[in-house]
Parts: sequence; C-alpha cells; structure tokens
Amino acid sequence: MADIASGSGAPGKRSDARRNEETLIATAAAAFVSSGVDVPVRDIAAAAGVGVGTIYRHFPTRADLIVAVYRHQVDACVDAGPALLRDSDSPHAALKGWINLFVDFLVTKRGLAGALQSDSAAFETLHDYIVDRLVPVCAQLLEAAASAGEIVPDVDAYGLMRGIGNICIGADADPDYDARRMVQLVISGLRP
Repeated sequence: MADIASGSGAPGKRSDARRNEETLIATAAAAFVSSGVDVPVRDIAAAAGVGVGTIYRHFPTRADLIVAVYRHQVDACVDAGPALLRDSDSPHAALKGWINLFVDFLVTKRGLAGALQSDSAAFETLHDYIVDRLVPVCAQLLEAAASAGEIVPDVDAYGLMRGIGNICIGADADPDYDARRMVQLVISGLRP
C-alpha cells in the first residue's frame, strides 16, 4: 500500500503523471498553433522530450490529445474572466482583455474546425464544452460592463461570441486579414 502521508508510492506517480500530462498538453498546444492539429504525434513527443508511447499512454488517440489541449485552453479562458474583472481598471477593460484571449483562442486553432466536423466521438462534446464554459463568463463580463454604463445593455453573450467566431474564420490563412482589428471595432461598437 502506498504511503500517502510521506508522498511515496502511487500518489507520487500520479503527481508525476499529472506533470507529464501538463507538459504534453503545453507542447501539443504550441505545435497546434505552429503546425495545426495534424502535426505528427512523433513531433510533439520529440518537442516534449518523451517517447511516442508516453503520449499514447496519456491520450490513446489523436482526438483525445486535441480535446485535452482545447479543454485546457477553454478552462484558462474561464479562469481569466473573474481575474480580469478583479484586476482591470474597469469592467469594459476586463471585457476587452477577455475578448482578446477568446480571439487568441480562436485564431490559433488551425484545423480545429475540420477536426470538429470529423466522425470522432471525442469531438462530439467539445463544441458544447466550449460553449457551456465560455458563454457564462462572457455574460458575466458583459453584465458588469453594462451595469457600469460602459456598454449598451442586453448584449447576448452567445451571439457576441458567435459573431466574433465568424469574424475570426480564416484569419490564419490570410495574412492581409486582421481579425483582431475587426473584433476591436465590434467591441468599440458596444459603447453606449
């Protein structure tokens, strides 16, 4: 039996496994940004300094790895909302900062749209996860900015996020298109 109090045995292994998983997720995220979701797993393993088998022990399929990376990034956006509200000069500044994070999330997802259209069961719930986690944070930021009189009231969080998503489509494929600039114009348009 593992000695939980001293930290030896299985709990230590779980901690190491968690660190390995976090390293793999961070490395895969960087690879997805630079090369898209179809980057070879062996390239991710090499960049992480592990064998391919290590990746497959944590993530049995490519789809599992992709889902883990995007869930991790969604969770980071969720956590950023309250922190931005707490630390920003105004609710509008918090909203603007969070929208910038959301845009970064969207424009760096080369190949995700195609992956989400695939027949992999792993992707079936990813879209719902993204919406279910991010819309309430956006709504909270919108409500705070509206209550402060910094934006027009009654802006629908889902509609705003969907519009921003549509603005960001293809941003990675056209170097002359500045999705971030277009999104900033939308955010400026929320002012009363």
